[in-house]
Amino acid sequence: MSLIVVGLNHNSAPVNIREKINFSEAQLQRAYGELLKISQIKAVLIISTCNRTEIYANSNQDGIDIIIRKLYEFHNLSAHQIVPYLFSYQNNEAINHLFGVCCGLDSLILGEPQILGQVKAAFKTACQYDAINSYFYKLFECSFATAKLVRTKTAIGANPVSVAFAAVSLAKQIFGGLEQYTALMIGAGETVELAISHLKKNKIKNIIIANRTYEKAQKLAKTCDGQAIIIKNIPDYLLQADIIISSTASQLPLLGKGAVESALKARKHKPMFMVDIAVPRDIEEQVNELDDVFLYTVDDLQDIITENQKSRQTAAIEAQKYIYLAVDDFLKTEKSLSATDTIKNMRANINNIADEVMAKNNQKIDEGQKKLLEQFSRNLVNKIMHQPTISLKQAAVDDNQDLIQAVNKIFNLT
Repeated sequence: MSLIVVGLNHNSAPVNIREKINFSEAQLQRAYGELLKISQIKAVLIISTCNRTEIYANSNQDGIDIIIRKLYEFHNLSAHQIVPYLFSYQNNEAINHLFGVCCGLDSLILGEPQILGQVKAAFKTACQYDAINSYFYKLFECSFATAKLVRTKTAIGANPVSVAFAAVSLAKQIFGGLEQYTALMIGAGETVELAISHLKKNKIKNIIIANRTYEKAQKLAKTCDGQAIIIKNIPDYLLQADIIISSTASQLPLLGKGAVESALKARKHKPMFMVDIAVPRDIEEQVNELDDVFLYTVDDLQDIITENQKSRQTAAIEAQKYIYLAVDDFLKTEKSLSATDTIKNMRANINNIADEVMAKNNQKIDEGQKKLLEQFSRNLVNKIMHQPTISLKQAAVDDNQDLIQAVNKIFNLT
């Protein structure tokens, strides 16, 4: 049993494919329930964000085919619809991939910190479903520690860039200065919050924040002197919006072609700039058919993002060195643990022999002599076990199972 991962991301699949296998909360519950019933899978963790869906499992190679099948079954798709876009890794490659993901090296925005929080949230969810075993606990804790080390030791987080930054940058390219314009933000999550901060830096005139929960919208609106509304009231405010940035967790579009068309007529066809960051998408694809609408998805921002993250490329190379070292240390530690049972059983066997000898002689000596003999016995066992312990741990690291089995046979430990 080792680590396997099956998934897709912004590199392997376009947004219209990624949104098809994004997991809702209900789908997550079903997925964990079904995957944990499979005998080949000892632990599982699901990451589902706008840019990736990945399933990690503590399993053997057979688990890859099982998870691929389950992945398209969970979303009522056929194999040919998603299999061409999937990737899979196992053993060392899978561990290296996980560490790279946590460090932001596999993100659309190179080095972005949000993914680490998303993986930690996925880990917490997996724990709630009792889907984590001791191996996964150690693995993910090590990946989190490595991400922290990389962010501390390298410049991977310097010159911050993000999807939100790219969206606002594109708005500036289209409108020039933003001082005379109004932005409608749909959602109240981290991406929207970050986009608002960039809009404020560019002195946007007005900001309207729409969310399902009015209280959340109001809380965010107070930070930017904006106006809070609930999502169902968007059509009443749409005609005011020059810039629309949407990022929610809705499974269905929130903004349709008809509503936008009506708003354009009321605006006398004054242009509207829209960025749909959500996966699944918040804005109907057909909106792009309308004149005077500039609609972009997260994938359309790639050119801006690429330009702004060039400075991070050197840091990424340095970060990868830390990842290789961390993966190597983790693998060595895990391999050394494979000899633990043999070491424990060997020590117990020698201790039992020492106890038997002590028991036979206890009647012949006084209490003071007993204590001296017990101390002598413990010291002798420790001396005897010192070199075999080192050798067995090294045998595990070198994957020398013949030596480990030989010790088990010689000492009758199995």
